[in-house]
Amino acid sequence: MAAPAYTGVIPPVLTPFTADYTVDTATLAAQAERMIAAGVDGLFVLGSSAEVVFLTREQRRQVIETVVTAAAGRVPVIAGVIDTTTPRVAEHVADAVELGASGLVATAPFYVRTHTNEIATHFRAIHAMAPELPLYAYQIPVSVHVTIPEHLLLDLAEEGVLSGVKDSSGIDAAARSLIESRNARGLHDFKVLTGSETTVDVNYFFGADGVVPGLGNVDPAGYVRLARHAVAGDFLAARAEQERLNKLFRIVFVGDGARMGGSSAGLGAFKAALVHLGVFPDGRMAPPHTPLNADELARIQAIVDATMV
Repeated sequence: MAAPAYTGVIPPVLTPFTADYTVDTATLAAQAERMIAAGVDGLFVLGSSAEVVFLTREQRRQVIETVVTAAAGRVPVIAGVIDTTTPRVAEHVADAVELGASGLVATAPFYVRTHTNEIATHFRAIHAMAPELPLYAYQIPVSVHVTIPEHLLLDLAEEGVLSGVKDSSGIDAAARSLIESRNARGLHDFKVLTGSETTVDVNYFFGADGVVPGLGNVDPAGYVRLARHAVAGDFLAARAEQERLNKLFRIVFVGDGARMGGSSAGLGAFKAALVHLGVFPDGRMAPPHTPLNADELARIQAIVDATMV
């Protein structure tokens, strides 16, 4: 059997940097405390929003240690062990276990071209490294250029390898199909967490078990309210909260796509909002991200002021 999975609102914690691009551990701890105070159900460190692929192994260790210490057992801390191949992931699993992570998140192997048999071998190996921790598959084809087939996710769940999935496919129909297939196979312990900030209400209606919202760094309390409304079956209230958060989410579209990539625009917006709210002292991203300019920052600040409760 797979280890029981965590559910609810589990934001992917951003990684703040100092002027010399070291991890700002004091700000990271304060952000973890802020989100716990807002009522989140867990914290996901070292995901895409954490700029995980830009961090050295030692920086990854710093992030896990800082957030685990800050959480102090009040909420689970789930660690991304994301890397290209199984031997590299093994190092991150060892670190996560040593530092007290409560769960693991891994993508399919990437850069190399893989077969579904090799993806399955990858997840089985990770599970064997830490069978006591729930292992979530991270479905994020936009970044790793691999889509894990629905049947493979559920086969691995049936084997006891996977405890859940973080679905950042961006395709709500795929999430719904996965939930329906899970239910049809009686795999109710396999938990589906949506990574879509803008359709959380719909995903809960489909039967999703939680949300991992990057925007939850900016407004964790909003996602907690949304989830509580949805769990209570008050989908009109959930929709109203979702619509407000969707207006806030427009900050990710402010960055000019003619001179920066989507990561710079999205993460830059989240960090800019946190600077504006007085949570982060610095909004810098790891190189080679392109920083937002003064006009873009002003537009983000205006959206935050107009939409935050």
